[in-house]
Amino acid sequence: MDLPTEAIGSIPRSETLMQAQRQYDAGQIDAAAMNAFYDEAVQQTIRELENTGSRIITDGEQRKTHSFATYSVEGGKNFAPDGLEIPFSDGHVRRLPRLTAGPFRYALSAAETLPMAKQYTQLPMKQAIISVSALSLFYPSEAIAGYSREAFLDDLIDEQEKEIRGCFAAGAQKVQIDFTEGRLALKLDPSGSVLNSFIELNNRVLARLTDAERQSIGIHTCPGADHDATHSADVDYAELLPSLFELNAGSFYIAMAAEADPERGLKIVARYLKPWQRAFIGVIDVNNPDIETPEEVCARIMQAARYIPLEQLGTTDDCGFSPFCDDISTSRATAFAKIKARVEGTAMAVEQLASQNGVLHG
Repeated sequence: MDLPTEAIGSIPRSETLMQAQRQYDAGQIDAAAMNAFYDEAVQQTIRELENTGSRIITDGEQRKTHSFATYSVEGGKNFAPDGLEIPFSDGHVRRLPRLTAGPFRYALSAAETLPMAKQYTQLPMKQAIISVSALSLFYPSEAIAGYSREAFLDDLIDEQEKEIRGCFAAGAQKVQIDFTEGRLALKLDPSGSVLNSFIELNNRVLARLTDAERQSIGIHTCPGADHDATHSADVDYAELLPSLFELNAGSFYIAMAAEADPERGLKIVARYLKPWQRAFIGVIDVNNPDIETPEEVCARIMQAARYIPLEQLGTTDDCGFSPFCDDISTSRATAFAKIKARVEGTAMAVEQLASQNGVLHG
């Protein structure tokens, strides 16, 4: 049996799509024209992902307007642009939107974009969605008159449950929850209180699903990936990973290739990974422009296999590629070449592991 390998989600936008987005934002083209650009981008992305040899693919998050984090509220009338600031290691800052009034509702659900992509492929698809904990940061520090934080969180959880169920109904084989704010939470609050509240909030959503549905849910954690910079790579994994595996999900996608000491990280994963959970270990550094060889990928997998049971191991990329629409630090060609190296390196590791163990359980 094979060692599963999956991408995270985002693929860099083409210059054509980025230009169209700028024109749409400026009112120079209408929604129908913008949708045509999205369709073309999704088709091209799916075709290229198929060419990498991937067995489960995404739509590259091409329709998620400006970013993987804010797609669900863009265009919403009850938001202002001056929300929480997130600083990155190279000095640039991303700013979240700020909720100004209730009720909270999604402007766009990932369940709506999945059917638009599935028509272009026969391969299984997974859909990435942003976590409720990330969306909870949209609520301001001062209470909104007539709309308490508790009421907001109730609405937020309802919205994400509908999104997850909608993704499964639309044919998603897996739904991946992007929890990139997990490590960031420890930077904002080293006591761990914010992280614990994030874990509890996500588990409130997961508690509404069946055991079988939770096994098809994955949690993605990384230190950020934007313009080849990170927001929380300096936070020790030992502070995050024990809490991460308290999330009631079947799969975890864990950035590891760019870690200063991946062996230490793998040991922590092995210690806290529960028997019914699978760890997809990052073997591609998305912030490094150098393209890994399949041999390099294979070596990283063999290292991971020394600590993680084979039946609980998978491979992935550290993060999505260019998850913000204006990030041109990584080309599409580089992203696809890295993904292809992961697929080929994983196949190479399967052969080596099979020869060592007689048969690979995975």
